[in-house]
Amino acid sequence: MRTITHTPPLALVVETVPAERERAVALLEETDLDVITCASGEAAVEVLQSCGEDVALLLTRASLGSERDGLRLAAAVGKLWPGIRLVVTALEPEACIRDLPRSATCLRRPWLPLDVLVEAHRAVHEPQALVS
Repeated sequence: MRTITHTPPLALVVETVPAERERAVALLEETDLDVITCASGEAAVEVLQSCGEDVALLLTRASLGSERDGLRLAAAVGKLWPGIRLVVTALEPEACIRDLPRSATCLRRPWLPLDVLVEAHRAVHEPQALVS
């Protein structure tokens, strides 16, 4: 008999501030998601290219201070990996939401743990519908 192993879905946290990255990891490790972190949009794209089909949640800040900021990253993910739940944090979420895919959520930074937990729950239990 062949044993089938099930790996938990992944959360990809893209955050330039180490303390905020650690805060997100500590919170998301309490969910059904395994957590991978990156400090740049470029590094996140590399991770997504290798295991994007396993990523259920992308949590990123809008401004990453590099060429591929969180808004561009979210736009690319929305097109290339439409099954990933996108959560972008911003100081002014009202301003960034218009630059995001319709399925994305924009949270005010600093984000509240409950808001991130709700999105993690949705990522696992209410996956994004793939657009055909």
